[in-house]
Amino acid sequence: MNKDEIPEWILTLDKEDIQFIKNFLLESGSLKSIAKLYDVSYPTVRVRLDNLINKVRLSDQNEHSHLISYIKSLAIDEVISLDEAKKLINLYKEEKGE
Repeated sequence: MNKDEIPEWILTLDKEDIQFIKNFLLESGSLKSIAKLYDVSYPTVRVRLDNLINKVRLSDQNEHSHLISYIKSLAIDEVISLDEAKKLINLYKEEKGE
């Protein structure tokens, strides 16, 4: 597989996300094992996995602009609040006439 064949969703993930996926695979998908590996609670690992799943889903939704995907990823990563993300997306859509 060359770089042109790498799925877009993989390219949107950061280094820590890729490492998490690698560890997840090496631990046969056991969230309990991942929790031990990262020395965190099971619910913390579950939240991390849910956030990663949301990132992949967002990336697969190519009907939106890169800006909207970026805003959503900021909300998923808790860089901005969900309310702020919604406001920014609505403002962007209003300006584009959507």
